[in-house]
Amino acid sequence: MKLRWRSGNRARLLENGEAYFPAVFDAIRGAQTEVIVEAFILFEDKVGFELRAALLEAAQRGVRVDVMVDGFGSSDLSAAFVQPLIDAGVRLRSFDPQSRFLGLRINVLRRMHRKIVIVDGRLAFVGGINFSQDHLAEYGPQAKQDYAVALEGPIVGDIHRFAINAIRAGDPHYAGPARAAPRDAAAQVKGDVEALFVTRDNAEHRNDIERHYCAAVRSARRRIVIANAYFFPGYRLLRLLARAARRGVDVSLILQGEPDMPIAKTAASMLYEHLQRNGVRIYEYCQRPLHGKVALVDDRWCTVGSSNLDPLSLSLNLEANVILRDAAFAAQLRERLERLIVNDCREVAVPPAHGLRWWRVLRTFVVFHFLRRFSRWASYLPRHAPKLETP
Repeated sequence: MKLRWRSGNRARLLENGEAYFPAVFDAIRGAQTEVIVEAFILFEDKVGFELRAALLEAAQRGVRVDVMVDGFGSSDLSAAFVQPLIDAGVRLRSFDPQSRFLGLRINVLRRMHRKIVIVDGRLAFVGGINFSQDHLAEYGPQAKQDYAVALEGPIVGDIHRFAINAIRAGDPHYAGPARAAPRDAAAQVKGDVEALFVTRDNAEHRNDIERHYCAAVRSARRRIVIANAYFFPGYRLLRLLARAARRGVDVSLILQGEPDMPIAKTAASMLYEHLQRNGVRIYEYCQRPLHGKVALVDDRWCTVGSSNLDPLSLSLNLEANVILRDAAFAAQLRERLERLIVNDCREVAVPPAHGLRWWRVLRTFVVFHFLRRFSRWASYLPRHAPKLETP
């Protein structure tokens, strides 16, 4: 499905589960005709049970409810959790579920990593926040820092049609009826935000998200701020970030300092020296694990979504981001990220030039040439059709 920029939208930034979950659950409780949920992770915890309660309530009053979870990220849902949803008429589907081998989840590649909620074809949520308690500060030191956006206006029609097509592509038994959002953009105008819904798949849109990142970085004139949990992008984006810094753009990266997966920090740190020597400033968020996937370019272009800047997200997983052009939203995101830098980050010091060792030069050389081709070799890794199954 070909998507395009839509004007006339309203966008609201939601930071962490404290803002995201109440907004989503209230929207579901107010649904009149339809709820669609796509989630990489749905856990049986405080958040998961509250989502289930809201979905059950909606289904029991006649709202059509479709839920798609990932077979790897949400592999442990019990029959006791699932059956009440099915009994209430919720259409629950799992993306590529697989049996465990020796207790291990082996279906790690090409996951459905999107996080989308659509209510009545009029309100949509897109971001990086899963339905799990570890997105709430009360979870403790391992609670995740993350972002999502609530959207109203013509862009919701694009997101809604995409979600319906995703169900239809993976479920041959899908019959509807699922009412598409109205096509009359004028009737949906809610604000002044321009928005573009961008996805990544393993067929027609394999590099769309990366391509939009590159275009924005290439056009930057004043500042670039990227906050991304898993940072190991392709050579092209690295080169563009370095070039932007060299031509005087203030380029700042907010990356993990207290990672939920240590290998993510190790991989990202291998790129620090090259970027720093070109003028890129790198900050590590040390308050708790960073899970965000947001970026800001100049004072107007922003993106919020599920896509990390690593080989899994850029070359394998199914992802969804929304790109926004709006000065007010950009100012809000900038304020949140600057506050994060000032209060909760430490800047990584640039290593002295005389401390450059031969093994670090060799390591950088190997990493760069690995990155240069990763999207190509990733295309040869195992893939599968987007098969959906009822748990």
